[in-house]
Amino acid sequence: MIDLKGRVAIVTGAGGGLGRAHARLLAERGARVVVNDLGAGAETVSQEIRAAGGEARAFQGSVTDAAAMQVMVDEAVAAWGRVDILVNNAGILRDKSFAKMTLDDFRLVVDVHLMGAANCTKAVWEVMRRQAYGRIVMTTSSSGLYGNFGQSNYGAAKLALVGLMQTLALEGAKHDIRVNCLAPTAATQMMEGILPPEQLAMLRPELVSPAVLALASEDAPTRAIVCAGAGGFEMANITLTEGVYLPGDPPSAEGLLERWAELASRRGETVPGQGWAQSQLELKKAGFVAPEPVAG
Repeated sequence: MIDLKGRVAIVTGAGGGLGRAHARLLAERGARVVVNDLGAGAETVSQEIRAAGGEARAFQGSVTDAAAMQVMVDEAVAAWGRVDILVNNAGILRDKSFAKMTLDDFRLVVDVHLMGAANCTKAVWEVMRRQAYGRIVMTTSSSGLYGNFGQSNYGAAKLALVGLMQTLALEGAKHDIRVNCLAPTAATQMMEGILPPEQLAMLRPELVSPAVLALASEDAPTRAIVCAGAGGFEMANITLTEGVYLPGDPPSAEGLLERWAELASRRGETVPGQGWAQSQLELKKAGFVAPEPVAG
């Protein structure tokens, strides 16, 4: 039984949909929850949590406002002494094909999803380092992992969050800060008009939130990309194939195309522990042994 008594959680974009479901579940398991959103939904959800016997505070503010997010964290620490869990859930859509998309709409989506998560994570990072404990969940998407027509802005921001997670998990490890990604599929306002009603009915946000609870627990993994929807759970990985070695200085591009099938073969592929693994593999193929990286 995952028990979050004594833990303090912040859930962004929690005035409805997935964020509301996440916040309510964390509160049910004993966490004191800061419910963040832009509008009145933040107070509505915090009232729901309190009515059910939990503890919650509402904070209205945009995740794109770094100063406001710092205030949110400072107020949580002043009230409850710590912040243990951050769920970066806030997001928007501005879907159009890239040919029709304005750069303003591209930038706005990146600002909310990527910079919003960075702002909130930066605000809690030193708190978690000092207390030597933290659980952070980034909300990625299959659109970022695999692409989706009309979502170049959203997909770019969502895959960027995976990169942020990969590095923060490494940097936070010695402080027991575990950072993971969740790729949810749920019937929220953002999904209306994309799927037919009968499919939306199967994709209740509450069926995704158990993944957040697992990633927020003391026994959480780190550097995982968990996919969830309709009660199904999967894991995505960014892998590295064994590839090929091409002689020559420089190697032949034509030779690379000729060996493309070998290059792309997934036999023996790995999930690297860090980016250094790519250069180690390439130097090994070239006949050298790469030195171990020095931690900074």
